[in-house]
Amino acid sequence: MSVHHAARAAGRVAVAGVAALTVVLTLAAPASAHAEVEADTAQALAENVTLTFVSEAESDTAGFTRVRVVLPDGIAPGDITLADGPEGWRLKTTADGYTVAGPALETGVDAAHKIKVRRLPHAEQLVFKTVETYSDGEIARWIELPTEGAEPEQPAPVLKLKAAVSDSASSGTGPSTRATAGPAPARSTPAEEAPHAQTAEKAAAGQEDGSSTGLLAGCVIALTAVLGGGAWWLARRRISPGTG
Repeated sequence: MSVHHAARAAGRVAVAGVAALTVVLTLAAPASAHAEVEADTAQALAENVTLTFVSEAESDTAGFTRVRVVLPDGIAPGDITLADGPEGWRLKTTADGYTVAGPALETGVDAAHKIKVRRLPHAEQLVFKTVETYSDGEIARWIELPTEGAEPEQPAPVLKLKAAVSDSASSGTGPSTRATAGPAPARSTPAEEAPHAQTAEKAAAGQEDGSSTGLLAGCVIALTAVLGGGAWWLARRRISPGTG
């Protein structure tokens, strides 16, 4: 083989290698996100959190007119308010989320808006399915989730959350509360109450017996006194005529 032919063969091998490497990198690279969400406090159970949504413009002929967001479980439509958005755009809640809409943005301009959430739910991540509408009627749906490690073509915005901070101290169930509360007073069981009840009944019976005995003795003494007094009076009556 001549040197010229060898160079040409080496060139073809190099071109094929570069093409194969390009294909591999393309398949390995994740799909670019065209709808994104971020939070100023990305933590479970955080309160008064501001979420920022960005919809990237893809149309070459039209601008955004509306963005619809489906809220995840744990966030109700009544728990959000619009913090910022394109000029003239307004927020309207729906049964499962909300929409922000207004005058059409210029072609190529991203649609960004912010909402304030009263409280984030206790979760590891939150998914915000998003549907974008352009002024020419084109609709882009970013509502898909990853499956088996494969990136979807139209991924939904996902917000990863840090673990919630323990709120045992604020709930009043911490160690200090338990230490000062003291043990609960012991309650007698029916088996424990029975002997006490029997003792009380016996004491009451003894008191009744004693009262009856005392009353009887008093009656006997009184009767004896009456009879003795009567006998003495009769004796006086008999003696009085003889001596008179």
